[in-house]
Amino acid sequence: MKDTDLKIRSLPCWTGPVTIEPLRGGISNESYLVTDAVGRHVVRFGKDYPFHHVFRDREIMTAQAAHRAGFAPELRYSAPGVMVSAYIGARTYSAEDVRAAPERIGHLIKAFHREMPRHVSGPGFMFWVFHVIRDYARTLEQGGSRLAQELPAYLALAEELERAQTPLPIVFGHNDLLPANFLDDGDRLWLIDFEYAGFSTAMFDLAGAASNAGMNDEESLRLLTAYFEREPEPAIRRSHAAMQCASLLREAMWSMVSELYLTAPGVDYVAYTAENLFRLDVALERYRTTYGKAES
Repeated sequence: MKDTDLKIRSLPCWTGPVTIEPLRGGISNESYLVTDAVGRHVVRFGKDYPFHHVFRDREIMTAQAAHRAGFAPELRYSAPGVMVSAYIGARTYSAEDVRAAPERIGHLIKAFHREMPRHVSGPGFMFWVFHVIRDYARTLEQGGSRLAQELPAYLALAEELERAQTPLPIVFGHNDLLPANFLDDGDRLWLIDFEYAGFSTAMFDLAGAASNAGMNDEESLRLLTAYFEREPEPAIRRSHAAMQCASLLREAMWSMVSELYLTAPGVDYVAYTAENLFRLDVALERYRTTYGKAES
């Protein structure tokens, strides 16, 4: 950590001496808890990842917008490759926490979708998971992925799941609702990590929150009912089930790309790929048993 320690201490945003502790749990960026005379802060290192459609100037803008909208901690300093945010002392959610509170999650997602367009600025980034999957397939083929032979099947599946989508209004989505991106301070929920945030369909955040936490059908229905403020019609439930599969396929392919281009302390991308492919198989079996294949 010596080089990183020097890099952190050299940042011009500190007041007085600092202490530094590593924060565990990230799967693509390095984060540290830094204490100075003013208080505690989170330092997060991460450069642009074009292969993941991640550009830090857009992430910085979104983090600032999310703070103004009341969803995220204050971004106190940023420079190329580094962001320093306020530390809020909140508990990081687990999958069990998300599954235990689908209404609370649904209300937070709805508020984020409703409020964020008033605060974001600059060119509008579009996140469409099926484009991401197709672009990941190109990246994996060009990079010589160990799973390149599976790409035609993944692309065919993505087309099937895309056909199952019901049109919804465009919203500004988080687009990476892993359980660890929800924080609970005892009074309210916060959101962090806006690398993939952009204009999208509400269904992706709703599906991502459900699939990443392993929600069952009853929990997913509670999530959708809270978001839409009524029990959803069958077409919405089918779209949600299909989008959960798309979310898991995207997460698996994200990990395959990361196998080629990323390293993060303590992260085994091969194992993470296998985990998400297994979860995709389970979700796809449940989806097809209930709804069958989408028509061409």
